[in-house]
Amino acid sequence: MDTPRTLYKITPDSPGTEAAAEAAAALSAASIVFKPIDSNYSSRLLSQSKSLFEFADKYRGSYKDSCPFYCSFSGYQDELLWAATWLYKASGDNKYLTYVSSNQGWSQAVSEFSWDNKFAGAQTLLAKEFYGGQKDLSKFKTDIESFVCALMPGSSSVQIKTTPGGLLYIRDSSNLQYVTSSSMVLFLYSKTLNAAHMGGVQCGSVHFCASQIRAFAKSQVDYILGNNPMKMSYMAGLGSKYPLQVHHRGASIPSIKDHPAKVGCNDGHSMYYSSSKPNPNTHVGAIVGGPDSNDQFKDLRSDYSHSEPTTYMNAAFVGSVAALLARKESESECSQ
Repeated sequence: MDTPRTLYKITPDSPGTEAAAEAAAALSAASIVFKPIDSNYSSRLLSQSKSLFEFADKYRGSYKDSCPFYCSFSGYQDELLWAATWLYKASGDNKYLTYVSSNQGWSQAVSEFSWDNKFAGAQTLLAKEFYGGQKDLSKFKTDIESFVCALMPGSSSVQIKTTPGGLLYIRDSSNLQYVTSSSMVLFLYSKTLNAAHMGGVQCGSVHFCASQIRAFAKSQVDYILGNNPMKMSYMAGLGSKYPLQVHHRGASIPSIKDHPAKVGCNDGHSMYYSSSKPNPNTHVGAIVGGPDSNDQFKDLRSDYSHSEPTTYMNAAFVGSVAALLARKESESECSQ
């Protein structure tokens, strides 16, 4: 690659609380994963996470003020709660629990969980702590149940519509990012309800038990993998029908084995972007933006809102599939 890959950094004079706090959350989560495997590495991750969180909190300033792309629109309070929550889970240090408890006024009832808005994620984790005895975290439990009620079809307070085929439809641009993340949250919260022996969530006049919440989340995974009006898998390479013109340079430009000559940055656009042919390379496992609000999908490379894959779609989808694979415990059906 011979195109510029400019490095951007945040400093006390040019802060980016969202970026620092999000990195802190990621390192804390990773430290939990590595703790039983490599305790020294786990400790390094946790130490760096603490430093990043202190930086994020001390030098508060939104990344959107100077960012080149993927700017924050929701502010940095969600990332600070997100980071502090993961730090508490990773370290067990009560100062992080005190931090989220003292700042629970920041928490908002939302109807999406995304790269920009982490409130629902933090609320899901903190609701589990609430059911574990931390009763001063009740606002987080209330807020995550508002999230559930905003998504569940038939809820008295539903905010998010579904397509005729049953897919959550939050917004047109890469809609599956919100579907995969919402499904993951619903799986996690249904598991929390079961573990706490809670009946479910009351959404106005309608009650949803944990198994109903979980079943709806599973329906979203099934839709993405082919149970939809188009009978199409929205994961490249899976099944007999999937997107063939994924909006991705690595998929749409021939490999060096087939095309040894150099392909310049502009060449990639002029020679391959508008091609009507299927991609020469299958981007196996990549989830694209998905269908429109009527369950229709035009397999066009140029239609990036629907044909572009992203890490934040696949990452959340892995969480949902892991929840389905990990299900060992028996779950009681809704009482009639």
